[in-house]
Amino acid sequence: MADTRILLVDDHAMFRAGIRALLESEGCGQVVGEAATGEEGVEQALALKPDVIVMDLSMPGSNGLEATRRIQALGLDARVLVLTVHAEEEYLVPVVEAGASGYLTKTSADRDLVEAIRVVARGEVYLPPRATRLLLQKYTSAESDDEGAGLRDLSSREQEVLALTAEGYSSREIGEKLFISPKTVDTYRARIMAKLGLNHRSELVRFALRVGLLTSM
Repeated sequence: MADTRILLVDDHAMFRAGIRALLESEGCGQVVGEAATGEEGVEQALALKPDVIVMDLSMPGSNGLEATRRIQALGLDARVLVLTVHAEEEYLVPVVEAGASGYLTKTSADRDLVEAIRVVARGEVYLPPRATRLLLQKYTSAESDDEGAGLRDLSSREQEVLALTAEGYSSREIGEKLFISPKTVDTYRARIMAKLGLNHRSELVRFALRVGLLTSM
């Protein structure tokens, strides 16, 4: 993933410098820009077309949550990875509903940031196990009749691919588990999204949680 284009959005210049140094030392993509506010982050996203945006939440003016919503509304291909001091209980649900592809606390950045960027750059969703459990508690009681019908429209193999995708497995890992090729996994995933009327993989996670596909976790 050395060619991954990364935008850092955080109001602390020293923190951005530390993250840049970490990513460069790990060969994890190229930092193509930095921003200190949500507004600047949106402007830089439009101008630079990054693959991954590492987004803080608490910033002056428009915060990271609002910036994430705006980036999603603009239809940009950039995937937002939220990196924040806030524990998952505080912001995880609104962050996921805003369309972010991952959530990571700054206390885990030195250990998990590189892997999180690689995951979201592949088009997957990065959520630590604790975060997934919190979402499960939030959504499993919210299944609607329409969503239940949508689940019934999926074949058993499509449901397997959906569940594994929601758990954060890559196409290669899913293929190994189901004894099919990564390309076939991608085909299943595209078919699932078309059947459910979804546009982003983060929406697949929310759907799987709402209909109870992950209750065994």
